[in-house]
Amino acid sequence: MTSVPGTPSAPGTPSTPSASDVESVSDEDVTGWRRMHPVTPALKGWKVLVAVLAIGWFQVGENIEQAIDLLHGTAFLALIGGILLIGLIGFGYSAVAWRVTRFAVTDEAVHLRTGILFRQQRQARLDRLQAVDVVQPLLARLVGLAELKLEVAGGSGSAVSLAFLREAEAEALRAELLALAAGLQRPGPRPGAAAVATPVDATATQPAPVPFEVAPERQVYELPMGRLVSATLRSGAVPMMLLLIAGAITLAIVSRDISAAFVLLAPLFAGVTFVWSRINQGANFRAAISPDGIRLRHGLTESRAQTVPPGRVQAIRLRQGPLWRGPDWWRVEINVAGYGQGDQQQRDTVLHPVATRGEAMTALWLVLPDLGVQDPAALVEAALTGMDDDGGFTPAPRRARWVDPVGWRRHGVRVTERALVTRSGRIWRSVDVVPHERTQSLGLAQGPVQRRLGLASFVLHTTPGPVSPRVHHLDAGVAGALLDEQAERARSARASATPEQWMRAVGAPTLDAPDPVATTVPATDAPRPEPTTGPTTPEWASEPTAHPTPPTAGAGA
Repeated sequence: MTSVPGTPSAPGTPSTPSASDVESVSDEDVTGWRRMHPVTPALKGWKVLVAVLAIGWFQVGENIEQAIDLLHGTAFLALIGGILLIGLIGFGYSAVAWRVTRFAVTDEAVHLRTGILFRQQRQARLDRLQAVDVVQPLLARLVGLAELKLEVAGGSGSAVSLAFLREAEAEALRAELLALAAGLQRPGPRPGAAAVATPVDATATQPAPVPFEVAPERQVYELPMGRLVSATLRSGAVPMMLLLIAGAITLAIVSRDISAAFVLLAPLFAGVTFVWSRINQGANFRAAISPDGIRLRHGLTESRAQTVPPGRVQAIRLRQGPLWRGPDWWRVEINVAGYGQGDQQQRDTVLHPVATRGEAMTALWLVLPDLGVQDPAALVEAALTGMDDDGGFTPAPRRARWVDPVGWRRHGVRVTERALVTRSGRIWRSVDVVPHERTQSLGLAQGPVQRRLGLASFVLHTTPGPVSPRVHHLDAGVAGALLDEQAERARSARASATPEQWMRAVGAPTLDAPDPVATTVPATDAPRPEPTTGPTTPEWASEPTAHPTPPTAGAGA
C-alpha cells in the first residue's frame, strides 16, 4: 500500500470525526444564538407515538383473541390512556429538547448546542464543508418547514442538522453558508462572532436577515418519470422478485401446503422495498449548475435539494447492467466526503439515476470539465463500450483469461493529464474516473494464481462511497510502474489544486484577501460570478439542457 503525501487534506475523510471539523468547544464568545422553528417538537414527537403503536401492533397481533378482549371494559380505556401518556411524554421531551437546542453562524463555522441531560456543543468548520442539503419530509413540507443538513469532511457522525426551519429561511441560510465557505465577505464590517444578532429567546418565525442572495443556476438535465419506472423494472431486483413468486407458487403446489410459501415472503418484501425506494428517491430528479456547485433535486415523499460545492466530488462512476444495454442507460454515482456512510450511500451519492449516454457525458462534465485529452468524447466512448487497447487504454494481458475468461478484455486503465480512468465488466459495465488531486492512497493486490501468472490488480483509494476504483489482472510490471507514476502525479496535482475557498480562484473578495477597491460584496449590487467549473457549452459533452442529446463525436463506438 502506498500513501500519497498531501492528498488526504480538506476533501479527504478520516474514519472518525476529526476534532478540528466537528468538536466540543467552548462557545462563550459566540453571539447571535437562534432556535429552530416552534413547530419542531410536533414534527419530532409523533415518531415516539408511532413507534409505540407499531410495537403494540406486533405484540397484540400474535394473539387475536387477546386483542379483541382489550376492546371491552376498562382494559380499552387503560390502553387509550397509556397511549396518550406515552404520546405526551414524547411531545414533552421534544419540546424541552427544542428549548435547549440553539445554533449560531459565524464567518468560520456553524455552532450547535444540543442535549437535555448531556449537553453537547459542536461546530462545523465552513472551510471543510462538503455539501449542504435542504431536506423536506412529507409532514414538514405540508407546513412549509425544512431541515438543513451540513456535510463536512469528518466521517460518520460529522453531519450537522438544523431541523426544522422555515423553507425560505433554510434556503437563505444555505446561500449564506455556501458564500462564506467560498470565501466571500459579508457586506459591512467583518463581525467578530456571529453575523446575526438575534436574541436567544426569539423564535425562528421570521427569516433571519442574510446578506447573500441565492446564486443563479442553469438546469442541465431532468429525469422523466416514465424512464425511471421503466429502468427500475429492468433492474435485477424485478427478475429476482418474479423468480421468488414462481418459486413460492411451485413450493405451495408441490408441498400441498400454502404455508410453505411464506418462507419467501421476507426476500419478496425486500425486493418490493428496493423497487419503491429507487422510484421514491429518483422521482423528479433534476440537476443544475451554479457558482455554488452542482445542485441536485429529487424525491417523491421526501424532497431533497443537494448542493455539492466545486471540487468536492472525489470520484465518479458510470455503470450499466445487462438489461439496460438496449436503451443504453447508465447510472452515475459519485464519492463525496461525508456522504458515504450508511443509507446515505444509496440516496445522496447519485448524480443521475438513469442517464442516456449523452446525459452521462454531461454528468461527467459537471464533475470534470477537462479530461486532459484532445478528444474527450472518443475517450469516454472507449471507456463505456471499448475493449482491449481501444481509446489508448492499457489492457489486461491475454493470460488474464485464465482468471477472468468472460471480462478480461474489458479490464483497462488510461491516465490523462487530469484524471485516471478505469473500465471493467463485460456483462455489468463500469467506468471509474478519479481526478489526480483526489487520490488518497494507492496499492497493489496479488493473489496466488495472479502471482503465478505474473498479474496484479491496481487499487486506488478515495473517500468512502460507491466508487472503489480497481483495475484487475494487469501485468505485474505494468501495475508496479503505474503505482509509482500515479503517486507522483497525485502529489503534483495536489500541489497545484485550487483553494478550498473556491471563489479565490476567480479573484472574488475574500476574508483573507479583500478587494482593494470594494471590501464588501452586496448581494444587490454585485451578483456572483458565473460558474467557473467549466465552459458554458462543453466541447465534448452534450449541450446542458433539460433533455440533452448524445454527442455526435464517437457515436458509432
